[in-house]
Amino acid sequence: MVYNQKDDESVEYESPPGNVKTNEKFSIKNGIAATIVQNLTNNYFSLFAIGVLGATNYQVGLISSLPQFVGMFAMLICSIMMGRISEKKNFTAYSVFITRVFLLCMVFVIYVPEAYQSWVFVLLVGLMNFPGSFAVLSWQSFIGDLIPDHRRNGFFSERNKILTIVGMGATFLIGLSLQQFDKTNPLPYQVLFLLAFIFGAIEVYYIMKHREAKAQPKRKLPGFNLNLGIFRDKPYLYFLICGLYFNFGWQMAWPLFSIYQISYAHANGFWISILTVANQLAQIASFTWWGKMADKHGNSKMMIPIALGMALAPVTMTISTNLIYITLANGLSGFFVSGTVLILFNQLLEVTKEDNRSSYIANYNVLLAIIGFIAPQFGVFLLEATNIGMSMSISTGVRASSAIFFLLFYVFMKKRNNRILLNNAGASAGSELERR
Repeated sequence: MVYNQKDDESVEYESPPGNVKTNEKFSIKNGIAATIVQNLTNNYFSLFAIGVLGATNYQVGLISSLPQFVGMFAMLICSIMMGRISEKKNFTAYSVFITRVFLLCMVFVIYVPEAYQSWVFVLLVGLMNFPGSFAVLSWQSFIGDLIPDHRRNGFFSERNKILTIVGMGATFLIGLSLQQFDKTNPLPYQVLFLLAFIFGAIEVYYIMKHREAKAQPKRKLPGFNLNLGIFRDKPYLYFLICGLYFNFGWQMAWPLFSIYQISYAHANGFWISILTVANQLAQIASFTWWGKMADKHGNSKMMIPIALGMALAPVTMTISTNLIYITLANGLSGFFVSGTVLILFNQLLEVTKEDNRSSYIANYNVLLAIIGFIAPQFGVFLLEATNIGMSMSISTGVRASSAIFFLLFYVFMKKRNNRILLNNAGASAGSELERR
């Protein structure tokens, strides 16, 4: 790393091309291990809870929302810590490892008295997000420092495509394996959780292989700081409004999808895997395209069609309980999910300031955690108060209306960027006149 001292308060560095390439390589390997962990667990939490532990709709909703509630408090603590950490690699690695220990604990849930099994599992899923939130926030800030701006769309689109291919293969193999067991048999799920812990250790190993700048001690930056100061940054503020509203419509349907597929369409482990693979295939086919479109049109503009496309998923899902049809609907959803994952994150990085990026990301993630707790519970509430069709339709309406917010954000960003270009052009012309 090459360091450049600015004033006496902070240290900035620029990664040589060799280090960037090395970090990209290890980021992909780390991501592969993390993807395998997620596909061994997240896709089957609800199936395990409903099929083996007999969880209620409310408990299934908590599987989606409780991690967000716990994560909100974790973000408050982590954001303060991140403002004081110069080297983020170790912090990220330790956070990931502790998170994966919870997966090992899930192996033993079935030995808890039957009346408490589902609640213990829900609590483990929720509490796991405490160190998990540390890991997410620190990784976002860590990788944002290591990958230069001009590489992000290209690299992350390629990385996401590779990880999705790996996830698809893992999910398909898991589905074939689960088909050999009765859906009430806990043994295959215990094996999945144990394997996930092992791959979590591999994930930590590759995080530690990254090359991070050994920066000099820098001034202590503020951590989480929900005050008017940070909201005076209009691009960040307007992105918050758009992103949080969009995420509310997106996340309120998460438990509804699981409940519909398992309780209404009667999908077993094999079909859950097929549905996930269909979603991932669509993501693989579209990651590169979304990256190119973002480079061509900009992140803010591309979020408009993404929001409209994401609005299709809830309402199309409930047209039929035929699992082949649901598989096709999941494929359509996957096309827009890839755009959401890639561009929403890059848009966040685009509107955050480099000198205090951790604090900006922390504020976003804390607010997102609040939305993530409320939205799934609101979705389950709508399901209990109305029916699955009405609750899914409301999610579609919120997602579609978020496109209006992103349109206004795009117009604002375009005017702002044009104004900056004009000011820069005027400053350059003034400098040229002075030289003459």
